[in-house]
Amino acid sequence: MQGIAEKLEWIQLSLGYFLPELMLCISVLVLLLASLFTKAQGRVTDTVALSFFTGTFILSLLQYHEVSYNIPLFSGMLRLSNFPIYLKILIDLAAVLTVLLSYSQQERKGEYYALIATATLGAHLLVMSSHLVMAFLALELISLPSYALAAFGFQKKSMEAALKYFLFGSVASAIMLYGMSMLYGQTLTLDFTSTEFVQAIFSGQNYFLIMSVCFVLVGFLFKMSSAPVHPWAPDVYEASPTPVVAFFSVVPKLAGLGILIHFVQVLNMNGSSSIRWYVIISLIAMLTLIVGNFAALLQKNPKRMMAYSSIAQSGFLLIGAITLTEQGIVVMLYYATAFLLANYLVFWYIAYFERQAVVEIGDYAGVGRTYPYASIMLLIGLVSLTGLPPTAGFMAKLFIFSSLWTSYENTQAIIYLMVFFVGLLNTVVSLFFYLKIPYQAFLKAESQPLTIKKSVLVNFFGLIVVIMLLVLFFMPSGLMGWLNRINFAF
Repeated sequence: MQGIAEKLEWIQLSLGYFLPELMLCISVLVLLLASLFTKAQGRVTDTVALSFFTGTFILSLLQYHEVSYNIPLFSGMLRLSNFPIYLKILIDLAAVLTVLLSYSQQERKGEYYALIATATLGAHLLVMSSHLVMAFLALELISLPSYALAAFGFQKKSMEAALKYFLFGSVASAIMLYGMSMLYGQTLTLDFTSTEFVQAIFSGQNYFLIMSVCFVLVGFLFKMSSAPVHPWAPDVYEASPTPVVAFFSVVPKLAGLGILIHFVQVLNMNGSSSIRWYVIISLIAMLTLIVGNFAALLQKNPKRMMAYSSIAQSGFLLIGAITLTEQGIVVMLYYATAFLLANYLVFWYIAYFERQAVVEIGDYAGVGRTYPYASIMLLIGLVSLTGLPPTAGFMAKLFIFSSLWTSYENTQAIIYLMVFFVGLLNTVVSLFFYLKIPYQAFLKAESQPLTIKKSVLVNFFGLIVVIMLLVLFFMPSGLMGWLNRINFAF
């Protein structure tokens, strides 16, 4: 047991590596105070929030270059390496883009940005967690603000969606907590990176262990909106404000993915485990791909379609946890980067058209001729999510499938081949729903005259994201070289 002096020393040493999280804590306090004492909450609140999130993003970037090895923080409750730091960079970038997307909202409140900052802080903690209690607390720190954000439309439909989200989240958290208690009963420790945990797992390879782990995975998969714990996503995406939906589609997903990969890495014990965990994750990934893509075919609302798209994208992201090789995780991070950019680009222009009463997919008829610039930007985002050239999405899926094929050649495990062909099939299926909006926009006659106000801010940042997607296609080696420096030891 550590004494008070040792614990205080741990805290003092850890705070130096905790600057991005401290920035987020300060931002929550400042934004809440701003909402109390500032009468006119307009561009000032937006600018304050943007400044804090940009500062957090810069601090995470600096941390990525400073940290090259695994650093335990706060008595080992958290562990910092450049793998979770890269995920934190993506999470912070998503927070910045969410603020920019929220500039067009009529109601701007300090509470809104404080909730986003709190969820972002929870995502930071979750990707760094090495202790099951910390993982649970971090996951709840993401969940509780998310429930409130889902209701921020202040309409009956958004309230109902938030309640559904809360009920599903409560059940998922309860199941996960029960699984953690069962794991503690088998290992007598909650530090899943400790030698005691690994030894206990190695000596207790049985069906009870599989059940315990599956219960824990329920909580992580819920954050990723993966099947079979996905039914909350379509209603929440459809009813919530579009900036909130864009945030939900990326931040909790990346946080859940980070902790899941760390957890499964430990369970796999460098391939010495007698339980084939990659088979369980592969089955979940295939189910997620099939459910997400085929359900998306039936949707008539773009946000609901993007909800099922997000579910399907979780299936591709899970491939990083299937191969459990450094190269597999690297290409997963590349995929996550391309997915983040394309996803925000699509939601950017869905929100742009939504403000002009273009709500259903059928309402996009003819807008490609009337408003070609915005329609082309939206088309590029959807093409990237599909995985077609010349966008980053094509390179991301190419790397994912190459990683899967390499794993199959090295292990001859038939499950890798199954995931490979299911992934290819679902990529073809995704063409039919991702191109629904471009089909309406460019090939259908305009059903009603639209008076869409042009937005310089939307088009400027849309252009920047498009350029980034094109650069990642033509010069993928730049980002891949950056990612290949990551140390995945945990």
